[in-house]
Amino acid sequence: MFLSVFDIFKIGIGPSSSHTVGPMVAAERFLGLASSASLPRTGRLTVTLHGSLAFTGKGHGTDRAVILGLAGEKPQTMDPDRVDDVLRQMAERGCVQVADDFAVGFNPATDVIFDFGPALKGHANGMVFRILDDDNNVLLQETYFSIGGGFVQTEAERAQSIAAGKAEKPAVDVPYPFRTAAEMLEMGKRSGLSIVEMKRANEQVAQTPDQLDANLDRIWHAMRDCMNRGLRQTGTLPGGLKVKRRAAEIHAKLSQEKGNNAIQPHQLMDWLSVYAMAVNEENAAGGKVVTAPTNGAAGVIPATIRYYLDHCLGADGKGIRTFLLAAAAIGGLIKHNASISGAEVGCQGEVGSASAMASAGLCAALGGTNEQVENAAEIALEHHLGMTCDPVGGLVQVPCIERNAFGAVKAVTAASLALRGDGTHFVPLDTCVETMRQTGLDMSERYKETSTGGLAVNVVEC
Repeated sequence: MFLSVFDIFKIGIGPSSSHTVGPMVAAERFLGLASSASLPRTGRLTVTLHGSLAFTGKGHGTDRAVILGLAGEKPQTMDPDRVDDVLRQMAERGCVQVADDFAVGFNPATDVIFDFGPALKGHANGMVFRILDDDNNVLLQETYFSIGGGFVQTEAERAQSIAAGKAEKPAVDVPYPFRTAAEMLEMGKRSGLSIVEMKRANEQVAQTPDQLDANLDRIWHAMRDCMNRGLRQTGTLPGGLKVKRRAAEIHAKLSQEKGNNAIQPHQLMDWLSVYAMAVNEENAAGGKVVTAPTNGAAGVIPATIRYYLDHCLGADGKGIRTFLLAAAAIGGLIKHNASISGAEVGCQGEVGSASAMASAGLCAALGGTNEQVENAAEIALEHHLGMTCDPVGGLVQVPCIERNAFGAVKAVTAASLALRGDGTHFVPLDTCVETMRQTGLDMSERYKETSTGGLAVNVVEC
């Protein structure tokens, strides 16, 4: 199994990797399919959203994301300030340009359809793209699943990956294709290499060391820029809940208290929390973010890196690259053996995974052994088991923004505990990941990003 660090960390726009980034990618893929198909130069395009994409699609901007994708926009290059202009232009145009000589009718107001019936069998985040003729006969159809973190599979690809399971072979031959944490530790022992050194060797199959470092720096810079924007912005987040941005105000107060001899020792946790909140307020506003491993959990890893840089002795740029590589190694294991999708396993798969990745990254950056890194990830993930995904109003705001702050705090605590030990511990990371998967399967659909249970139905929207 091999998932690149750049599969785990992708630059896109908020508020959701599965509800925004994934649908944009799916729309792009369908346009590519349609442009190469032998179709009459007429017809109408529709998109039907199923499962979580329907139930929380409005709050997560899924319909807008589909329209942006059909307009030819890509998540990694989309300027958030242009979104409204592109949507207006699509509404005025009334069609989708499939190829230079081929356009199909498309009414954004009526041709993106929210189906509130049962979810499709392949995954809770399903969408069906169709091109119909004038008599509503289907000329072309494809089903896509947005499986978390911006990853998209067709119906056939989804079935194939489920059938392959843990026996799935990597698409790229790499020297250390560990599929489990146990394999990762064993390969480390045999090779004498750290988790980061093995991950680096895998990545360098497709790029030079300098290219890898430059790309890692690019990811961190995107995270940092998002955080810095969030620390400056004020006002109310969109969506109707009237949630006030708090990061800038808290950051200003913390900055004013610097050098004050009367500060409380737990103020350090306030810094960590405000870093995470800044990122997720930007995400909630539809800003440019990095899936880490998802948009809903995008604040945990940047906040923990910022904590490392600002508050840990000996922190430097090389340590950030170490952090990202170790975090991606753990994220790949979780995605391969369980899920990072809130619609599939609840928020344990989003913030829980992010916290596990962040704790592993921090532990590695601070010189932890392979066993300590694995232990750190297990501690963080274990204490998110059972966490539901119940966004109020279908928006990635409450409890999501604060939840990232707590995920970062748990990550630092887990790394610290692991570094105090020798790496031996009772519950292996693989067991914890499998427990998360089973817990997600047992969890009611009401608590998996449908906003039909939990806080989403017990908080009165004002």
